[in-house]
Amino acid sequence: MPRSQGNSTYSIVLTALLGLGFIAAVSIGSIAWYNSKRPVDWEDKERPDIVPEIDR
Repeated sequence: MPRSQGNSTYSIVLTALLGLGFIAAVSIGSIAWYNSKRPVDWEDKERPDIVPEIDR
């Protein structure tokens, strides 16, 4: 039985949403990690310019 056009479109949309969700999770996680307490020996390191400062 051949695949229908609707099923193929659904697969593409689902894959795109999963990819975007993964990128968003990594980005948000990176910002949270940079804004958390610094690990030992990282206290004097500079914050990257791309990471926003978040008030607690």
